[in-house]
Amino acid sequence: MLDEISERIRQQVLTDIDASRDMEDEEIWDIISKIASDEVKKEKISLKERIELEKKIFDSLKRLDVLQDLIDDTDVTEIMVNGPDKIFYEKNGAIQQYNGRFASEQKMQDIIQQIVGRHNRVVNQASPIVDTRLADGSRVNVVLSPISLGGSAISIRKFPKDPFDMERLISIGSLSKEVARVLETLVKARYSIFISGGTGSGKTTFLNALSQYIPEDERIITIEDSAELQLLGAQNIVRLETRNANVEGVVPITIRDLIRTALRMRPDRIIVGECRGAEALDMLSAMNTGHDGSLSTGHANSCRDMISRVETMVLMGQELPLAAIRSQIASGINIIVQLGRLRDKSRRVLEIAELDGIVDGEIRLNTLYKFEELGEENGKVSGKLVRKGRLKSRTKLETAGMRDVDGL
Repeated sequence: MLDEISERIRQQVLTDIDASRDMEDEEIWDIISKIASDEVKKEKISLKERIELEKKIFDSLKRLDVLQDLIDDTDVTEIMVNGPDKIFYEKNGAIQQYNGRFASEQKMQDIIQQIVGRHNRVVNQASPIVDTRLADGSRVNVVLSPISLGGSAISIRKFPKDPFDMERLISIGSLSKEVARVLETLVKARYSIFISGGTGSGKTTFLNALSQYIPEDERIITIEDSAELQLLGAQNIVRLETRNANVEGVVPITIRDLIRTALRMRPDRIIVGECRGAEALDMLSAMNTGHDGSLSTGHANSCRDMISRVETMVLMGQELPLAAIRSQIASGINIIVQLGRLRDKSRRVLEIAELDGIVDGEIRLNTLYKFEELGEENGKVSGKLVRKGRLKSRTKLETAGMRDVDGL
């Protein structure tokens, strides 16, 4: 019954809203309250039900409908919508099914258009897949039906309102104070760092935290598909975001385009949110042409696997001899930080490795730290990062006046 009343009120509200201007939230609340007040006189509805009814209608008009409560819950880290009536979410590391649902596939499509439209993205039957973000920076991926067979799919990776800094990552056990000091030294000495890991391993969060070590007087250019980085302490920063083509003939702007543009903007460092394809070649070129200390992330299961992935991505952009590609990688990327998610759902730094030149045609890795598991108690994995080697390429340390550093 409440669903019928809600839809009836919603349709009346839509009729009363002034579509010629962008109405304030308070005005829409007033319209909803007035119509709801008249409507509930005809029905036996409690005050609590009326309040919930008005909120539900407002959320469907101005916010994200049935998803809004999950968006507002700060403990929810991921929202997965598999069609209008199958919604799942991750909370405290566990995935659960949500008891809410969209009224219909069409209503879900309306919310999708509301999400993508806010950031000048387009999703339709001609272009049924899109990456975008919410106002708070949370990452959104949409796949429309019938490409998604069970109804349109929405995946939302939420980010905390207060970004994790390195101190907080230390407090939850992602890494030790010693390793954090080592990473601080590497960032300040302008070593180019690539953060590697699987889906959900915390690459973007870690990149944000690592950025707090970049000196405030440096100019940073960030490049992303959908802007989600929340760099800590950056003052002189330009944030660039790609643009998709649409039916109106708008020219697409790719990550490769943005990297080339960034080189003309006098950057001290370039940060590419994630390398997924041919842009890896441009990123390496930037790292090899005076933009030391640049940062990026990529999907891989190990430091060695990340090197192979970068080789493949470069080949997607240009046919080059493998020896030339490896030379570019070995001279452009100095450090790889491997992240992972353990079986207890905790996110940890698993390895830190230095790219130590080329031997017999292969890039040699010098492991500096590696995570060693010590045991498991009450479902929680215990372990620590153990020092395995000493940094071999020390020129940047010496240039920065950091010759003797504990842990390196």
